[in-house]
Amino acid sequence: MARKHPKLNYRARGPETVSPDLLEVIDYRYAGKDIEITIEQPEYTSVCPMTGLPDFGKITIFYIPNRSLVELKSLKFYLLQYRNVGIFYEHLVHHILDHLVARVDPKTMTVSGEFTPRGGITTRVKAVYEKPRRR
Repeated sequence: MARKHPKLNYRARGPETVSPDLLEVIDYRYAGKDIEITIEQPEYTSVCPMTGLPDFGKITIFYIPNRSLVELKSLKFYLLQYRNVGIFYEHLVHHILDHLVARVDPKTMTVSGEFTPRGGITTRVKAVYEKPRRR
């Protein structure tokens, strides 16, 4: 849902406009052998849903694959969709995590964001997923 700041002539796109369909997966050929994968996007941008001002930060994705890997170019294009989206940091990491978990089906995944200071305040946010163990 697009949000418009009452005093600014700026309309941010809503997070529902970000499509997880851009995320492509490839087979992990060593299923059953755990590896740790860390992906960093140091140039993440979105906008504040309250003011429309730009937000900048670094998104880090850590995961242990199950049977699939996220294809990196598709991840880059997926993250670029947030450029004009109004979303709070705390919601962003869950939004990304939910989309990635649905597409990649990892054993475990953590998405964290480290955002540049605004008004002297630095924010770091982390969301974690662990695949439920079978009994």
